Amino acid sequence: MNKYKVAVVGATGMVGRKFLEVLKERDFPAEEYLLFASKRSAGKVIEFLGKDYTVIELCEENIKKHVCDIALFSAGGSVSKVFAPVFADTGAVVIDNSSQWRMDENVPLVVPEVNPEDIDRHSGIIANPNCSTIQAVVALKPLAKYDIKRIVYST
Repeated sequence: MNKYKVAVVGATGMVGRKFLEVLKERDFPAEEYLLFASKRSAGKVIEFLGKDYTVIELCEENIKKHVCDIALFSAGGSVSKVFAPVFADTGAVVIDNSSQWRMDENVPLVVPEVNPEDIDRHSGIIANPNCSTIQAVVALKPLAKYDIKRIVYST
């Protein structure tokens, strides 16, 4: 089994911490984790999987210094707009949780339980819909075989 270098961008935030929790629960095959956050959070220590990780400041120099295979982003659209392409340029596959890339025709919008085949058409960045949309399309996927004309969905 391949082992990956995984970056978590926004690691000190609530969603970044949830990313880490899920990676642990799923026993994700990572050989190394790189935890990135803002300059304000850089240097903080996060205990994860029995090891202390020092948070790395998110900047182009550090991205190029700490090359990874996968970068999980949850730091907001403006951060993703600037730094997701930098990670992608180093060869990482970015999975972005912000709204930044959702409407970009060159970035696949993927919910793995619904359209996993779209992952293959990425050019370094993969977007995901917002949380309520993800839940809805997963529940609606089995209904795709019917000739449904319209669904009204409110949150």
